[in-house]
Amino acid sequence: MQVRLGALQRGHRNRVREILDATDVFRDEEVRVALELFDETFAGGAMRSARDPAEEVANYEFVGSFARDGELVGYVCYGATPGTDRTYDLYWIAVHPDHQGVGGGTLLLEEVERRLLQRNARLLVVETSSREDYAPTRRFYETRGYVESARLADFYAPGDDRVILVKCFWHPASRNAESARND
Repeated sequence: MQVRLGALQRGHRNRVREILDATDVFRDEEVRVALELFDETFAGGAMRSARDPAEEVANYEFVGSFARDGELVGYVCYGATPGTDRTYDLYWIAVHPDHQGVGGGTLLLEEVERRLLQRNARLLVVETSSREDYAPTRRFYETRGYVESARLADFYAPGDDRVILVKCFWHPASRNAESARND
């Protein structure tokens, strides 16, 4: 199945909820938080988008994945991490189970990475669970170059660690080359 990427609108809220519920991995409170981010972003209608990386952007940015018939089948939410130098957080990525395994999640993640590279981002941080039902999620990120950089034991609940994965777009060698050019 081919999918196309596009902007989300306020009217996609119910479908976002359906996608989150259908994955059967997010707890009710997690779904509530995801919808709060959606509501905060789309309260005034369509999300603001930046054409130039220097322009103001929304705190939370969304990209949708759409089937040929226009149905929303997945989405991603990410944003700049306040108080950091070009670090971004990937808050949510979800693809409806009927559309998983055909590249929609990869396409969404690659789009986020493409946008962040245009902004000269340094890091993309992903937080996920250590629960067994999240093993495919962790493998998804690891096969795409994300590395586990921290684990907080029993963070979400007893036996449910917070796993922090990171993809580095910036390398110390590039900093040394930049410093040499500026000297």
